[in-house]
Amino acid sequence: MLRALAVDDERPTLEELVYLLNADPRIGTAEGAGDATGALRRINRALESGPDGPDAIDVVFLDIQMPGLDGLDLARLLTGFARPPLIVFVTAHEDFAVQAFDLDAVDYILKPVRRERLGEAVRRAAEQRGTTAVPAPRIPVHEPDPDHIPVELGGVTRFVPVDDITHVEAQGDYARLHTDRGSHLVRIPLSTLEERWRARGFVRIHRRHLVALRHIGELRLDAGTVSVLVGTEELQVSRRHARELRDLLMRRP
Repeated sequence: MLRALAVDDERPTLEELVYLLNADPRIGTAEGAGDATGALRRINRALESGPDGPDAIDVVFLDIQMPGLDGLDLARLLTGFARPPLIVFVTAHEDFAVQAFDLDAVDYILKPVRRERLGEAVRRAAEQRGTTAVPAPRIPVHEPDPDHIPVELGGVTRFVPVDDITHVEAQGDYARLHTDRGSHLVRIPLSTLEERWRARGFVRIHRRHLVALRHIGELRLDAGTVSVLVGTEELQVSRRHARELRDLLMRRP
C-alpha cells in the first residue's frame, strides 16, 4: 500500500487532504508537512531509509504556491535523486500544468479537492508503483454527454458545449479548450479528442492543435507557410496537414 506525504502551508487544507488520503484503501499511511523545507527533510529521511524501510515515502501530494521554497522548486530538487517519490501536484492554479508535467508529475489536481478526483490520482500513483492489489472504491460511471465536456473550475464542474470550442491546444497530458469566453484545462490527450470529435468537424492542423472547421475565418498562405485565423488568433498549420485542411475547407458548406 502507498505511503503518502501531503505538503501544504494552509493547515485546514493540509488536514483535509491527509484525512482524504487516509480514507483511501490504497493508502497505507498519510502524513503532512506544512512547508517544502519540512517536506524535504522528511523525504531525505525516507530516501535514507530506502524504498522498503520504515520511513519510506511513495508519493508526495504537493502544493505549488508556498512561501520560501515552492512546490515546483521541491519537485526539481527531487528529480536529482536516484529513486524519488512520485509527485502529484495539488493547487488552486491551473497555469502551472505544463511545468508540472515537464517534471514527470503523476497528476495535477485543482483545489478544492474532491474525493473522487483525489482517488483518480491515487490510482495513477498506485499503478506506477505497482501496488494495485487493493481495489479502488467503486464510483458510478455514466455515459459521457457527446454535446458537452465537463471542466473543473475552483471545485465547480461546468459543462462546456462542444460547439462553443474553437480550438484545442495540447499541453502535456492535458488539453486546453479554447472558447470565445476563455479557456479550460482538461486531462484528456489531444489524440483522444481528435478521434472523439472528428465527426463534429474538428481537424488536426498541427501536432499541438485541433481546430473546429466552422470557427476558421481565414486560410492564409505566406512564403510557403500556411496558417488559419480562428477568432483573433492565428494558428500555424504543419505541412503534413495543410493539403487535407485546404480540401476540407473547400468542401465545407
